[in-house]
Amino acid sequence: MSFLFKNIEIIDKNSIYHQKKVHLYIDNQHIISEIYEVNQNPILPENTIIKDFSDVCVSIGWVDMYAQLGEPGFEHKETLQTGSKSALKGGFTSVCVMPNTNPIIQSKNEIQFIKNFSYQNSHIDLLPIASVTVDNLGKDLTEMIDLHYAGAIAFSDGDKTIENSDMLRKILLYLQKIDGLLMQKAEDVYLAKFGQMNEGETSTILGLKGIPNLSEEIIIQRDLKILAYTKGKIHFHLISTAESVALIRQAKKQGLDVSCSVAAHQIAFTDKDLIDFDTYLKVNPPFRTEKDKLALLEGLADDTIDVLVSAHTPQDVESKLLEFDMADFGAIGLETSFAVSNTFSMLSLPHLIDKLTNIPRKILQLPALKIEIGEKANLTFFNPHQKWIVKKEDICSKSFNSPFLNQELNGKVIGIYKNGWIE
Repeated sequence: MSFLFKNIEIIDKNSIYHQKKVHLYIDNQHIISEIYEVNQNPILPENTIIKDFSDVCVSIGWVDMYAQLGEPGFEHKETLQTGSKSALKGGFTSVCVMPNTNPIIQSKNEIQFIKNFSYQNSHIDLLPIASVTVDNLGKDLTEMIDLHYAGAIAFSDGDKTIENSDMLRKILLYLQKIDGLLMQKAEDVYLAKFGQMNEGETSTILGLKGIPNLSEEIIIQRDLKILAYTKGKIHFHLISTAESVALIRQAKKQGLDVSCSVAAHQIAFTDKDLIDFDTYLKVNPPFRTEKDKLALLEGLADDTIDVLVSAHTPQDVESKLLEFDMADFGAIGLETSFAVSNTFSMLSLPHLIDKLTNIPRKILQLPALKIEIGEKANLTFFNPHQKWIVKKEDICSKSFNSPFLNQELNGKVIGIYKNGWIE
């Protein structure tokens, strides 16, 4: 079956059609076989489905660099099936799967389990991130070279920090043999121990143990020092403080191969929003101060922060409907990530889309894509101006722990095309 998407605006800085309105024709082999000017009336095969997308934009398929998809081991929170539906609804055709499952993603079997799902569900690429230390304990290295050749896209202990400095040094040296990427969570577990939210005025008022900015910044500072010594490359996921942005900005100026991401929800709230003890706002890293949020926005604007991610962390009802200090950290984000970013980031649309497409593909060394005649269609369709309200009944994820429930957001995903159209 072939498709003609009429009057659609292309957002793809690598395409000669960037920011132009066109008629986009995809043939029954899923190839972009023609791109027509809007004043043309093409002759089409009889079975062509025509969609008038006058208010819609299209880009290459989006990539999410951080998602917890539960399976195996935590199927009561999320499965690969429900997580993939959530991702597709959010416009993502590729999703990095973090290794914090049970069993942990640290062998060829676990890698193959994730990859087999993608083979059977060709609309989405699930990209397994392998654990860098055995059982995420930070003591012994996994078989990284074997895992790389088995299909691991990168290496990380996910939501655990590599605490041992010598272990980090060895990892950065070892990964250079395969030009591998280390993804690190920056949190000193001792400084953050028992913390429930950002340490500051609001945590004092609420009587909650705080997680200081220092717990993140001291790890980033240490890791950058080691990176300068060893070389290699490192990606800090989910940074949250002004000083973290400044440290990474300086490291990039020094020529270090460092990249970083911020969760989309991190730019929407501050610690003051927790005044009502809403456990759906309990995330890690925690929401920081207005000063930190403004620094994150500045970091996004000047590309110190490379990508925006969903930080999709599903939690079942029993994990959230508790007293604040007993509730688990985490928020779902795959379905709202674009809309939240579009609403709060203050980036131009092409700049925002670049952080969801070309930049993550470059960091992960995925093949470059563009919207040109002859290219296979891997596309995300969206209306950047459409407002919508996040409703629980519309969520595809198995969990509903979204901090944006019943809130209005700006920017709606219309569908994706990868080996067929999904609306």
